[in-house]
Amino acid sequence: MPIPIMVAAVAVGCSLPLMWWSLASARTPGRSARDNLGATDLRQAVLARSASERALRPLGQFLAERGRRLTPASWAAALDRRRILAGQPVTWPMERLLAAKVVLGLGGLLVGYLLFSSNRTAMWFLLWLAVTALAYFAPDLLLMSRGQERQAEIQRELPDTLDQMTIAVEAGLGFDSAMARSARSGSGPLAQEFTRTLQEAQLGVSRSAALRHLMERTNVPDLRHFVLALIQAENYGIPVADVLRTQAAELRVKRRQRAEEHAMKIPVKIVFPVVLCILPALFIVILGPAAIRIYQTFAGMG
Repeated sequence: MPIPIMVAAVAVGCSLPLMWWSLASARTPGRSARDNLGATDLRQAVLARSASERALRPLGQFLAERGRRLTPASWAAALDRRRILAGQPVTWPMERLLAAKVVLGLGGLLVGYLLFSSNRTAMWFLLWLAVTALAYFAPDLLLMSRGQERQAEIQRELPDTLDQMTIAVEAGLGFDSAMARSARSGSGPLAQEFTRTLQEAQLGVSRSAALRHLMERTNVPDLRHFVLALIQAENYGIPVADVLRTQAAELRVKRRQRAEEHAMKIPVKIVFPVVLCILPALFIVILGPAAIRIYQTFAGMG
């Protein structure tokens, strides 16, 4: 590959993370709201921003608008769904994600073209398409990874949280008070979701609707079963303490079964590293000197 093309590819590849960092490091909505509330003059508030922020903000809005127009509605809805499952991070609003898809997509297209221009073969053309697609869907992959980590964390926290709520309800607290106590004592995503559910209930949303919103925002099977059991218990007048006790015991059994399942999968997972990596090296160490000695013996006889 010619040196100018390599230099251009490296320069573009280095500029993409810098541009993404610049867009992602813009002020969060909370900080903007605090600054605007404290400002008495709109012109003074605008001039108080840094030069890079004043330059990047219109650029980010322009790219977000182009990204919204170029992204199909179904893809945008899927991206928004992944963002919800990831916990709706404040630093990743939809506008910033759409702008990032445009920037990364164009950058991947340019890098792939630079690679393809020096080697015009079918393999490099497929590599061009792969680089472009990977760069364009990088925000989706990041959100998907963060959402899966968040779901796994909620699933790990749920049994202990239900045990705590069961103790609180049996001690005389109501269900909402027990949930609020668990939300205050926790710091993970489950505590955040409980806090949001209680806030919805305080705004006038019914408990069943707020619980269904919790179920839709998390999409965790164990939490879904717990919410459906609570809604059914509320409809039929079953004591909440009995439901919490039963669900907590069931989740403890499921957690133990998952641990046993993971332990049983370990021997199968280590077969391929042992066969492909450890055994060949072991054979070389053990049989290598013997093979060399045999070769030297036959060579001396000849």
